[in-house]
Amino acid sequence: MLELLIVIGIIMTITALAIPSLLHSKMAANEAAAVSSLRTIATVEVSYETTYAMGFAPGLSSLGIPPANTAVGPNHADMIDALLASGIRNGYSFVYNGVDLNGDGTIDAYTVNANPVSPGQTGQRFFYLDQTNVIRQSLDDPAGPTSKPIPQ
Repeated sequence: MLELLIVIGIIMTITALAIPSLLHSKMAANEAAAVSSLRTIATVEVSYETTYAMGFAPGLSSLGIPPANTAVGPNHADMIDALLASGIRNGYSFVYNGVDLNGDGTIDAYTVNANPVSPGQTGQRFFYLDQTNVIRQSLDDPAGPTSKPIPQ
């Protein structure tokens, strides 16, 4: 009986040491996936602007897969997967804002914030992207245009 208690104690100690590392690894993977998703958005925005010659996309759903019996076009460009187009992916929430700078109905600029769904659990860093294609980060609150750029 004593040997069994010792084995259980050892297993609990190993588990206590391993779980924080596992959670930290999961957060790091989610952050890397968020940065990758922002790079994808930056790339497809250039393609969208070139393909449709009407500025940037008005929203993430415009970059996504068209519904059944709907043609590919500026409202559903089929450039990103449905999960990213929904705005939630790998523990991050993607908030897209198209900006009409000239008031002519054309989206001249855009911003995307990638925020952890549960800060400290699904990710630690907040990310920001705009039409300059520079991804920025913040540790404390949603990142913005003056936040520190991530290393390339």
